[in-house]
Amino acid sequence: MIGIFDSGIGGLSVFVEIRKLLPEESYIYFADNANCPYGGKSREFIIGRAREISEALIRSGSDIVVVACNTATAAAITTLRSEFSDPTNPLTRERVLSLSGGRRDHIRFIGMEPAIKPAVSLTKSGVIGVLATEGTLKAEKYRHTRDLTHGNVTVAEHVGEGFVELVESGELSGPHAEKVVGESLKPLLAQGADTIVLGCTHYPFLMDVIRKIAGPGINIINPAPAVARHLAEVYEEDVQGSAGQKDSGEEHLKLLSSGDDTLLKRFTASLL
Repeated sequence: MIGIFDSGIGGLSVFVEIRKLLPEESYIYFADNANCPYGGKSREFIIGRAREISEALIRSGSDIVVVACNTATAAAITTLRSEFSDPTNPLTRERVLSLSGGRRDHIRFIGMEPAIKPAVSLTKSGVIGVLATEGTLKAEKYRHTRDLTHGNVTVAEHVGEGFVELVESGELSGPHAEKVVGESLKPLLAQGADTIVLGCTHYPFLMDVIRKIAGPGINIINPAPAVARHLAEVYEEDVQGSAGQKDSGEEHLKLLSSGDDTLLKRFTASLL
């Protein structure tokens, strides 16, 4: 079973891409919408939530966990891997065996990666724009990736102010959504960005509005398909390659949330 979590429904944009590659697998999705958005919260808080949610997913049957949230990946994935992913560590092994009921002795974590490298290969203006949460843009993991890969290309950054709130309220189009998106996207376009990286899993749900405001000739990069391909490779190697861990072939999807699950269920039904 594949576990996926996000601060809210944004990670469903990643689930959709994973399901295209692994349509017969079982899934469990956890939306921490009682604490959404993560963008302005402390690193310590996000690590604590990521740890608790990961434990819940493992107890519920997950054999691998996708951190389908850029902010949570930046803040917590190193901690999660150190605590759950090394079967040679006796404490890790004992902990995971206990959480999984003896099913697994380690859990691999797949996180979101800032798609700066593909953006560099696409830009013709020499300027790429990154739309992300405050937490992602401040994170060491993001800054390291940006500084390592951007070369001679200028990276313009802007927080997607109000984007997560739009998606979590189900407002994906209309004049108000266009106004909110435009206020964060237009400054990047004004700096000459011809390629925009979506650095939050909520943002692809606003793709139609983003494309409308950006206009023709602007590349919009959603990193979810690349993350799904990486997950499929790791899942085949680490889970399907393990005796007795292959799913039955019948698709299942279990939804969990820390708050009201009405929108989560509605979005999931429309995606399926």
